Amino acid sequence: MKKLVSLALTVSTAALLGHAAAAPVTLTYWQYDFASKVSTMNDLIKKFEAANPDIKIKQETFPYDAYNQKVASSVPAGQGPDVVNLFYGWLPQYVDSGYLLPLPEKDFPVRTIESSFVPMIKTSKIGGKYYALPTSVRTLAVFYNKDLMKASGVLTPPRTWEDFIAAGRKMVKGTAPRLTQLGFGIQPDGQDYHMLREVLIRQYGGVPYADGGKKVNYDSEAGLKAMTFYTDLMTKHKLGVPNFFPGNNSYRDAFIAGKVGMIIDGSFAVAAIQKGAKFNWGVMPLPTFKGSSVRANFGSYWVNGITKNAKGDKLAASIKFLKFLTSEATQRTWLTAVGEIPASRKLSSDAALRKDPVYGAFVYSLPFAHSTLFVDEAGQRKAWVDAINTVLLQNATPASAVKRAAAEEQKILDGYYK
Repeated sequence: MKKLVSLALTVSTAALLGHAAAAPVTLTYWQYDFASKVSTMNDLIKKFEAANPDIKIKQETFPYDAYNQKVASSVPAGQGPDVVNLFYGWLPQYVDSGYLLPLPEKDFPVRTIESSFVPMIKTSKIGGKYYALPTSVRTLAVFYNKDLMKASGVLTPPRTWEDFIAAGRKMVKGTAPRLTQLGFGIQPDGQDYHMLREVLIRQYGGVPYADGGKKVNYDSEAGLKAMTFYTDLMTKHKLGVPNFFPGNNSYRDAFIAGKVGMIIDGSFAVAAIQKGAKFNWGVMPLPTFKGSSVRANFGSYWVNGITKNAKGDKLAASIKFLKFLTSEATQRTWLTAVGEIPASRKLSSDAALRKDPVYGAFVYSLPFAHSTLFVDEAGQRKAWVDAINTVLLQNATPASAVKRAAAEEQKILDGYYK
């Protein structure tokens, strides 16, 4: 009897140990609270867990305005996520602080990354290593209200900046600053300052940065022309006014409400416009200047990286999850559910996607899209927006605005690199 009891205890203990060894690894994943992204990620997590029953994913989200600070305060304390979603422009700060782990070369070879993803993702390569990868990327395009254009006598969507101004003028109603309808939803702190820096400066023959992004290069004739052209859209041509509607996305909200003829926005805005706009609208590539073939665009993206919290089994599970998040299957799901362009070279070259009436304009610009190498995205954005607003709101000259932006941004770059 004693032998039987002893044997039963041994078997029972072994079963318990086996059960404990089989307990799933639980990873915490963070991203900011954006409805379509959160619901899509919930669906993807279910799919991943079904294929990997030994791994569980707990998704946590936070408001966008507080997200960066939340990550920055939690990870250093050993709290927070194992896998985290970050704006690519924040990477230098997180890498320098040791918050992110470099992606293991055996699992994510640099050569494979650069042959598989679109060129703009190279801004995620720091010190020769990749620390994070995107599921999708974004570019800019012009959203336009077909009904307002038709009612205003604009027969075809403008393909040049000169025609853009002419079309915008026809759609304006009221007298500035009391406009009731805008031709263009001007908003420096929307996507406009990106367009000014990476598109207009290049179309005027300049390059915004030099020395690998360490030196401001737009305090130049091209920079002055770009600043003048952009601010003239309000001060000279009277196409619109900033903050026409309240809120951070005032230009987009006003467009969705049918009060704006054209806005410049990213592919990430498609879902919101599809859901909210009650009129006929379209998307077209950013214009070029008459007589010029110089095209340019601003590319941006969010990345998923592995934090220093992921160790041992968690690290192995995090690598599996990151591979899943950057797979072609996930990228296709993200496109249809969230509306962001696949980061894969292969998928972004898909003929059907390039001809798509909504996404085609964004995909078209991928070969000439530039992603700015930010070292302090918030500070660099503020330098540009403050400078632009001195012209739009304080009657400063475009020349003084360019010098101000250049001086402020160079301080930020020097503080990081030196």
